[in-house]
Amino acid sequence: VPTPAALSVPGLCCSTNTESPPLQCVLTGRWMNDLGSNMTIGAVNGEGNFAGSYHTAVTATTNEIRKSPLQGSQHHINQKSQPTFGFTVNWSFSDSITVFTGQCFVDEEGNEVLKTMWLLRSHEDNIKNDWKATR
Repeated sequence: VPTPAALSVPGLCCSTNTESPPLQCVLTGRWMNDLGSNMTIGAVNGEGNFAGSYHTAVTATTNEIRKSPLQGSQHHINQKSQPTFGFTVNWSFSDSITVFTGQCFVDEEGNEVLKTMWLLRSHEDNIKNDWKATR
């Protein structure tokens, strides 16, 4: 189970002098959260779509954690310097899927920060247990 924490990586953006264009937050790259989960996002194509991988540091299952694929999209970076985005992780080590939604920010120090929320859906064998399948 991933954690709903900010993913941040310092130093990927340009300097903050007043003659520079506004800072842009770029999703492409490697991100790590405060619990040690990390993800890598590949190039964002012209339609705003991207792929990558997520390696969570935490889980509710006893299965061995493995890197899992992700697919997502963002609003075009040329339209917004701090874009909104969403992606889905299909967990390789469990029968669940998590969707993330968030926004890419540049903080006061010029660091890129992803602020996200997530929703995890686990498999249930019986519709009567549906109530406990989403977190």
